[in-house]
Amino acid sequence: MSETDDLRALMEADRWIDRVTSQRGHLPEMAELETVEGELRTLAKALKEAQAALAPVRGAFEEAEREANRLRTRSESLAATLAASTANARELAALQHEVAHVRELLDRSEDREVEYLFALEPLDEVVQSVKERAQPLVGRRSALQAAIGELQSTLGDELGALGDERANRAAAVAAPLLAAYEGAKARAGTSGAAQVDAGRCDGCRIALAPLDVDRWKAIPAGTFMPCPECGRLLLP
Repeated sequence: MSETDDLRALMEADRWIDRVTSQRGHLPEMAELETVEGELRTLAKALKEAQAALAPVRGAFEEAEREANRLRTRSESLAATLAASTANARELAALQHEVAHVRELLDRSEDREVEYLFALEPLDEVVQSVKERAQPLVGRRSALQAAIGELQSTLGDELGALGDERANRAAAVAAPLLAAYEGAKARAGTSGAAQVDAGRCDGCRIALAPLDVDRWKAIPAGTFMPCPECGRLLLP
């Protein structure tokens, strides 16, 4: 193979590595995962707000429920005491008065309990709705993460093989030419050489001036003119 062929082979190896590297970092699954995670963040915020609205109402309901239970127990105890009492009329009247008072408090407490229960229902529904909307997204996120991991592992293996192939191709290039190529690659990225396509460097896609095209066509075999724009070695 000629030096030009060796250099072209190295250029193609670097371009393949760049394509696979770009593919590995821009998988369609990654874009979908970003969208799914954005939706989950939005739902997490909505859930937090719904739970914040629910918490004080639930707390008030539970407090009313505890108070109603306490008063109910007290009312039952007083009623039992009254039924079994052998006290005089004055003591019975006081006991009856206390029973009536506790039952009045119980009625009020039960009314509050029902009021808070009705207030809880729509708030509970909002929380449940957000959770139901998030559930399939959580599953999809897990599936995407697994798929991305598998694809990146596969592409990583491919990059390893391409790196070995690249090393073999680089070893075939003469040391001075390889140094020039690597220097151009370090400056331009992707590869250190390019081809001329319809008067343009296919590395930077900038059109060569007519005089530069004439110079490129006239260079002796085994020498390589750098692109005036990106510095890549222009292959004949």
